[in-house]
Amino acid sequence: MSNNEIHEKIQTERTEAREACDANGATSPECAAAWDAVEELQAEAAHKEKEPEQTSFQKYCSDNPEAVECRVYED
Repeated sequence: MSNNEIHEKIQTERTEAREACDANGATSPECAAAWDAVEELQAEAAHKEKEPEQTSFQKYCSDNPEAVECRVYED
């Protein structure tokens, strides 16, 4: 999931959480569960922002670990 998709999903989940809290009350289990879903998405977004994006070579080696160019020799 890309960062844009995650942020869009966060907005959708926030709206649904507000609706759940309005309909069921702020202390209801449904309200708490809805806000938990928002928090999980926010944590995923924060984690993705910290990950450096892979280079083309790294992607190639992930897809082709047996390639000569991707071999790792340890001393």
